[in-house]
Amino acid sequence: MTAPSRLEAVRIPARLRGFQAGEAEVFDVTLSGAQVEAIVPSRQPARGTLLSAMVDAHAHIDKNYTVREAGAAEGNLFAAIERMAAHRARWTAQSLRTRMLRALDEAWRAGTRALRTHLDWGSVEAPVSLAVLEQLRDEWRGRIELQFVALVPLDLFAEADAGERIAQAVRRADGVLGAFVYRNDGIVHKLGRVFDLAQQHRLTLDFHVDEGLDVEATGLRTIAQLTIARGLQGRVACGHACSLSVQDDAAANDTLALCAQAGIHLIALPSTNLYLQGAWDRTPVQRGITRLREAAAHGLRPSLATDNVQDAFYPYGGYDLVETFGLGVQMAHLAPAADWLDAITVSPARALGLPWDGRIAPGCPADLVLLAATDEYELLDPHGRLRTVIRAGRTLENIP
Repeated sequence: MTAPSRLEAVRIPARLRGFQAGEAEVFDVTLSGAQVEAIVPSRQPARGTLLSAMVDAHAHIDKNYTVREAGAAEGNLFAAIERMAAHRARWTAQSLRTRMLRALDEAWRAGTRALRTHLDWGSVEAPVSLAVLEQLRDEWRGRIELQFVALVPLDLFAEADAGERIAQAVRRADGVLGAFVYRNDGIVHKLGRVFDLAQQHRLTLDFHVDEGLDVEATGLRTIAQLTIARGLQGRVACGHACSLSVQDDAAANDTLALCAQAGIHLIALPSTNLYLQGAWDRTPVQRGITRLREAAAHGLRPSLATDNVQDAFYPYGGYDLVETFGLGVQMAHLAPAADWLDAITVSPARALGLPWDGRIAPGCPADLVLLAATDEYELLDPHGRLRTVIRAGRTLENIP
């Protein structure tokens, strides 16, 4: 790796600036060791776009690269769940390690500095993936900060002592407590139990919620209400929230107002939701992505994340957040596109509680991604996605 001392004529998106820019749009950035030393306006035309290294707020590196054995579900969420459950019975520590390493290496080379993965946790006992994750978390420290969420069926928390044992295991492993929430019977009581455990064990929460196009799926609203009632503002993340897209405007905006009050970290997963949601017997009309623009209007800056890669839930894709960003821009009509680059940098960094929120300023870490794109219109084209990944002030390589 080489150590660049100066990045000349780069655009820094406004939402990624932690400094006063005045009228300037293009800057010269000086690096000193592992930090950014100085940022000054440039007199040259832009040569690229500078981002902080990216943060993937929602992934599943325990189940990725399994589609060839498990089969693709083709739009059927619960078929995907069944296929993965059958495949999971054959998982070993070695097979998990191989697949997880592949994911981390790909994410690292694409410019990701932190990744939160959900681990399937279908019983009281910790899954074999947890021990593998803990080992990799230590091995990758300093390259990718690796977090995990226990992805537990919500109904399991209703069983005597089950939730307590799971929460204790999550706390010992320094993880995040989570659940799959979708139109469960007794949803308020069961979610209340999860919040009880989070408070008792001082855990943050991360939910799969309303991952479907049923207008009556309102788990997100219940989670926001409980977050406010329990005083856990800013400590809860919610991924998917697809049903928000099919609810009427008044109901959806009322829920988003509650989410804003609760400080919910909203995470959209464009690739998986585009694949799973909507019709498969004809061209789909509904897209399945949550209301990103409306969330932003309520002061909630949402994240875009990878979710599934080459498994039953989504049989394609990889760990390049720039590509995920491009799909989200097209899918949700996010414009100007450059105004949404915080969705793969600043917003997920805050959702994961990282020490650095990803805003670029003198004194910040020199963990950066320099895209070839000179304006927002090049962000999504093959040339614009070319990048130089810089970690601790040193260049990895050029990434196509």
